[in-house]
Amino acid sequence: MHAFSRHTLAACAAAFLLFQAPLAQSARAQPQPNTAHHRTPDNDADTAALNAELFYELLLGEMSAQRGDAQTGLALLLDAARRTQDAPLFQRATDIALQSRSAEAALMVVRAWKQTLPDSRVANRYLLRILVSINRLEDSAAPLQQELAAAPSDEARADLHSLPQLYARASDKALAAQVVERAIKTQLEHPELGSAAWTAIGRLRLAADNKPAALEAANNALANANPDPGAAMLAVQLLSEGVTQAQPLLNHYLAGNPQPAVRLSYVQWLLQNQRLASAQEQVNILTRQNPEVAEAWLIQATLQLQANQLDAAEAALERFSSLLQTMPASEQRQRVTTQTYLMQAQIAEKRGNYAQAHSWLARIDDTDQALLVQSRRAALLARQGQLKEARALIRATPTNDADEERLKLQAEAQLLRDARLYSQAYELQAQAAAMAPLDDDLSYDLAMLADKAGRRADMERLLRQIIARNPEHHHALNALGYSLADRSERLPEAKALIERALQLAPEDPFITDSLGWVEFRLGNKQQALALLQRAFASQQDPEIAAHMGEVLWVLGDRAQALATWRQGLASANGKDNDTLQSTMKRFGVKP
Repeated sequence: MHAFSRHTLAACAAAFLLFQAPLAQSARAQPQPNTAHHRTPDNDADTAALNAELFYELLLGEMSAQRGDAQTGLALLLDAARRTQDAPLFQRATDIALQSRSAEAALMVVRAWKQTLPDSRVANRYLLRILVSINRLEDSAAPLQQELAAAPSDEARADLHSLPQLYARASDKALAAQVVERAIKTQLEHPELGSAAWTAIGRLRLAADNKPAALEAANNALANANPDPGAAMLAVQLLSEGVTQAQPLLNHYLAGNPQPAVRLSYVQWLLQNQRLASAQEQVNILTRQNPEVAEAWLIQATLQLQANQLDAAEAALERFSSLLQTMPASEQRQRVTTQTYLMQAQIAEKRGNYAQAHSWLARIDDTDQALLVQSRRAALLARQGQLKEARALIRATPTNDADEERLKLQAEAQLLRDARLYSQAYELQAQAAAMAPLDDDLSYDLAMLADKAGRRADMERLLRQIIARNPEHHHALNALGYSLADRSERLPEAKALIERALQLAPEDPFITDSLGWVEFRLGNKQQALALLQRAFASQQDPEIAAHMGEVLWVLGDRAQALATWRQGLASANGKDNDTLQSTMKRFGVKP
């Protein structure tokens, strides 16, 4: 049975601007009333007295606020702000009200601010945020319209991008979408802002779980002559929500001049859904059109390494590393550097160059990854026949918590699995699974080991438990269906399970292989061959080669069967694959 991969690749996503008032905006930026008056000797004393009184009032207000008497401090500062018509004082009073968690007091202050300085955009932004925070959504329409009318095009676009986040805490998501749509009607029809406006509406509709309306908004946004990249991101989000009708919209955008971040986000979705061939196609386009995007080269290397294209993977890693050097030092840079060293070590290991693999691992200086690095060192020792030393190395690695203890058990179980000591591996994996009984991935790995250890009843029980908890766990659906098909048991049920898995991950080559295998068991040989050929074209896996070769042999094309088996032997781990070896032996073919 396949050891199905569950890796997830990180990809970039477009960053939306936050809708925040500039809390430290200078008073010079605010339109100030003309309060200048003719100074004469008669009013000098009055001015000095006013300044002294104002200074005392401000000092007392601040001291009261700092002592926790927000009400007194707020009253003093608001009085001073009204008398001086000073925007920073209004802003300070509003902040004190908000810090005291009194939204109503803040609303009173900011309304006084707007009454005194009606053209202040800062005051208007505060009013908008406060109204939304207290769920007075209908009242928020007017300040929203005022903000967008006063903002230059670039700022208005940023404001539109931020609306979904601004209204994210609204208790009535459907009402929020309706209010915003009415408020930004002018922007929806604007030639430059229309796409960003429709994108905002689409995200708000999606937050309200109105997927058809969100799709309509995405369509309107992408139909614009200059579509907003956020609209394409919305299409990707709709795909992740199961709205397949968004695919043509995204395809049309990608055929133009897309932002790299959009294609990266799409690649991430493809990988999460096991559509590896499509992901590879998109990454190829990205590295060709935007070679400066470092993340694309890392994804490229990962996909090529999984396909056992070692030279290509190494070249992609080198390109990624060169781009990484131009980035500022950070924790993220250290993490991805560790990832590249681990991948380089894996390439060297696959080539049988264990000394070089150890050398790459020695470069890693990341204490957070100590257990992972020691696990890789242990795997190298085991590959060189030092299983006892490998297990001792893992057991000697210190841990900080229960999660790391569980990872140690899993690492040692993997060593035993690689050594074909399946019963011992099963016992260790069972201990790890017992530490997190609702973890489907741990249970899945335990089920795969149960199959290897000949514990078929345990395997089926575990897989059915996973499916009961998570009916969309396509790995479990596929594994159970494949197991039944491989034993020629309950074939209609096996086919139904595999077809359901394929609906959830339509381009997964291993699930396509399983469907081909069950069709073969059902006697549909030509249909089986077509499915297996498609699977093998996507993934040069030895087990897929075993199945495809057997179907070819039964159909009488022995030359092509032999060629397929030999191609499988030449693939990664082909010579160690039990299914391929036993299949060839059953037909009297020497490896």
